[in-house]
Amino acid sequence: MQYGILSVTPRSLSLYERSDILIHFMAFSWNTAPRPLVALAPMAGVTDGSYRQIIKKVAPEVIVFTEFLSTDAISYGAEKTIKMLEFDPAIERPFIVQVFGSDPKKFIESCKVIEQTGADGIDINMGCPAAKIVSSCYGSALLRHPALAAELVASAVSAVSIPISVKTRLGWSSPEELIPFCKGLEDAGAKALSIHGRTYTQKFSGTSDWTEIYALKHELKIPVIGNGDIGSAEDAVKKIGNLDGVMVGRGTFGNPWLMQEIVDALHLSHSGKRGQRPAVSGQLDPMSVFCSRIPFILEHCALSVKHKGEKRGILEMRRHLSGYIKGFEGAKELRMKMMSLEKLEDVRKELLSL
Repeated sequence: MQYGILSVTPRSLSLYERSDILIHFMAFSWNTAPRPLVALAPMAGVTDGSYRQIIKKVAPEVIVFTEFLSTDAISYGAEKTIKMLEFDPAIERPFIVQVFGSDPKKFIESCKVIEQTGADGIDINMGCPAAKIVSSCYGSALLRHPALAAELVASAVSAVSIPISVKTRLGWSSPEELIPFCKGLEDAGAKALSIHGRTYTQKFSGTSDWTEIYALKHELKIPVIGNGDIGSAEDAVKKIGNLDGVMVGRGTFGNPWLMQEIVDALHLSHSGKRGQRPAVSGQLDPMSVFCSRIPFILEHCALSVKHKGEKRGILEMRRHLSGYIKGFEGAKELRMKMMSLEKLEDVRKELLSL
């Protein structure tokens, strides 16, 4: 099976066994990656290959993460999950694969497979609050099992040479254990941490609190990235504080251009030019802005179809189209019409008729 930059078999775990597939590229490091770091958050059902490539087209500097993938499924060679490791190295670097699980042996096996694909790093999900995930001692559940969390990091680190990072939350129900928990991950070999500013019990309710993330940064030597409630470039500049970077997820829905606005704003702020800001297209007529973006939206649709076939590709594009089509007169009617379309050509005709 061909994916990434190498042709590998899931059960063949030795890296670069054949000299004819050895491809040289600069190794990614969280310590030396340009600051401020800007990352696209891993999101289930969203950050597939087409979305990652669209984000990179808008903002090439952004670090992209996959959807979270099961270490059990990867180690077993599950075809659907293995296919989700595919990426375009010419476009998507730095490319980080996020995984979840709780079995150290499966982490070792799956991380070796991931390294063979040419991925730049592996991120362990210790923050997902979904009931199905938590009930299996994955995701946020690991906040209640710090020894196991550290063991999973150590197992992954022992298996591969690419950096291991972790995405987690402030804590289970309070941030009191955040610093000792994360120190344990750092001691186990984690090279970076991304922290969502809510506890498990908060899920996605209320507002994110970055205060504890700033305090954590003072206690660690490794890079710390903040995540939660970034919906504008101004939010990113305001929230980054003493952190190494920001991670943005839901704020990009229907607005991938936000990522470049954030990159530009953070770099300007970092250089001390706080009075400057890139032009904001939202200041223009909303319908004119939308029409100017139609070629880009159609490119996103075409990428989705290329990756997943027409039926599934257009079906999964509906959530993105719903996000794109908003903020102008007649948007609701157009959005409802688009939700019934099943073919790329029909989507193209409808949008180009505006």
